Amino acid sequence: MLRSVSYYTAPSPAAPPVSRRAAASVDGGATTTRNGVRFPRLRLRSSNRSALAVRASVETGELQQVEAPPLPSAGKKKQATRRDVRNIAIVAHVDHGKTTLVDSMLKQAKVFRDNQTVQERIMDSNDLERERGITILSKNTSISYKGTKINIIDTPGHSDFGGEVERVLNMVEGVLLVVDSVEGPMPQTRFVLKKALEFGHAVVVVVNKIDRPSARPDDVINSTFELFIELNATDEQCDFQVIYASGIKGKAGLSPDNLADDLGPLFEAILRCIPEPRIEKDEALQMLVSSTEYDEHKGRIAIGRLHAGELKRGMEVKVCTSDDACRFAKVSELFVYENFSRVPADTVQAGDICAVCGISDIMIGETIADKSTGKPLPTIRVEEPTVKMSFSINTSPFVGREGKYVTSRNLRDRLYRELEKNLAMKVEDGETADTFIVSGRGTLHITILIENMRREGYEFMVGPPKVINKVVDGKTLEPYEIATVEVPEEYMGSVVELLGKRRGEMFDMQGGAEGTTTVLKYKIPTRGLVGLRNSILTASRGTAIFSSVFDSYGPWTGDFMTRDLGSLIAFEDGTTTSYALFNAQERGQLFVRPGLDVYKGQIVGINQRPGDLAINVCKKKAATNVRSNKEATVVLDEPLDFSLDDCIEYIQEDELVEITPLSVRMLKNPKMGKKNSRG
Repeated sequence: MLRSVSYYTAPSPAAPPVSRRAAASVDGGATTTRNGVRFPRLRLRSSNRSALAVRASVETGELQQVEAPPLPSAGKKKQATRRDVRNIAIVAHVDHGKTTLVDSMLKQAKVFRDNQTVQERIMDSNDLERERGITILSKNTSISYKGTKINIIDTPGHSDFGGEVERVLNMVEGVLLVVDSVEGPMPQTRFVLKKALEFGHAVVVVVNKIDRPSARPDDVINSTFELFIELNATDEQCDFQVIYASGIKGKAGLSPDNLADDLGPLFEAILRCIPEPRIEKDEALQMLVSSTEYDEHKGRIAIGRLHAGELKRGMEVKVCTSDDACRFAKVSELFVYENFSRVPADTVQAGDICAVCGISDIMIGETIADKSTGKPLPTIRVEEPTVKMSFSINTSPFVGREGKYVTSRNLRDRLYRELEKNLAMKVEDGETADTFIVSGRGTLHITILIENMRREGYEFMVGPPKVINKVVDGKTLEPYEIATVEVPEEYMGSVVELLGKRRGEMFDMQGGAEGTTTVLKYKIPTRGLVGLRNSILTASRGTAIFSSVFDSYGPWTGDFMTRDLGSLIAFEDGTTTSYALFNAQERGQLFVRPGLDVYKGQIVGINQRPGDLAINVCKKKAATNVRSNKEATVVLDEPLDFSLDDCIEYIQEDELVEITPLSVRMLKNPKMGKKNSRG
């Protein structure tokens, strides 16, 4: 007689014998207790619906096969799959090689002519993306492999642009998770993987840059698997396919030591592991708008995946929102993605990604549905912003010198227009008519908007970034982030001290990939990150690698200082001179060079002591009739060259940044008086 019986579902013969999670359970000695008897717990995934149930006897230790009961019917709705289409998103931490991998995929799919000149990072078409070397906006493209169309979405890797990742995951059935063969999973890897798993997507792990001398693929795979377990992935998701690749060389393989001459193994893995799009047969038209673009000739373009039905050019449709507020429209033009461009189409079938023109007021999250029986799909939800900044009109003496748009109406129209395509951002009216509060995922998220606006000809001022707190049950909560710092051992003490001053709590420390570096992981308040990047780079002589990702809201940790030194303030309007700067540089580090126009209240340097100091940087040498034997040689230190990001991280509560198309200046906020200043 059996004392206890345990059931598990056996895999089909064609599937791997044991899933990763099941193997981990057996190897780890996991047990379960039934009727006071302890025995190993086996958890294996089912690969087909007609699987066998296996009965294990504790007393005999034998396995007996018995037929499992039939599974219940999935329902009366007929579902079909598009065997000729795959929809995937490529996600990863910043600088792990997503865009370079897409370059190689496009080239090997013969998207370009043999004699065509192709630049690097093809998908980073925005000037700002090329300058900074990061992806900011998600991009759509497609390739054809063995008769199957593969729609590819290249996504941003920085946590501040997580909203881009969240909304495009609605359009795909699977993701390629690209992980660096040396760095392994990083904070943003965790974020994008968590979102993909929440959607239930299949995941193919690509260990990229496998040709690096210090590559450690086995450790990276183990770390990635542990991350899957931490994020409560299902057994099917944990049994992920691993592809080893060198994106820059265009090679891939199933083992790190045996790469093919092309990316064939990667393409095969996509066809094999990424599910085919499931569509409702004979259902009414439904298409969720996941992205929008603007064209001077075509107007607003809505991009999304067709979930059901058929969409035709010239078709009359109904545009619905989640609250059933619907309106009617007509599709003037229809496009699908082929290779690296959009091509016109007369008809698009469900399961494919397409672009729709002719609906001038279409918004992200709305549903294009059948005119008579269409219903809205669930709208896109993204996480709330964590940082806010104030935008106001330029009130400096130099207003209007360089900018084309300087009024509050120009500023308001531009900010609210940004909301049409940037779901993770919020804009609110400020306390005065010429002030607006812009909220985003992080300082970089808002800084990219500022940089785009100045290039478009706008002049305005911005205040320091502030975190967005919440009040729950009468208690103030603030956002926390997980910060990861990879720093050489000789600078570790300085970095640990900096993070400690900003209320950071270390929860992990381990040796880095190179052997001489240490990886520190901290949970730190978001406001503690303001200005931290520059401080860490200074403390580590530019050798540290710093990244962070939003974690959760936690208790308020109290006030702390983010800047120890004050500012040097221009004493009067005028033009800087070498004579004045030579004397002023003894007071601290300067931002200005000789011959530069400045105004009273402008920040021209960093004081070497706490508190602000007003100095005269426009003083001219007095002309006298006393001839000296030798003119004194003026040797000026090289001024600090602060970028837009540096300025925004530097300023404090009573300071502003003036933004113009050609200049970025810092100044004391005239509305807040002469706080902490001395002359």
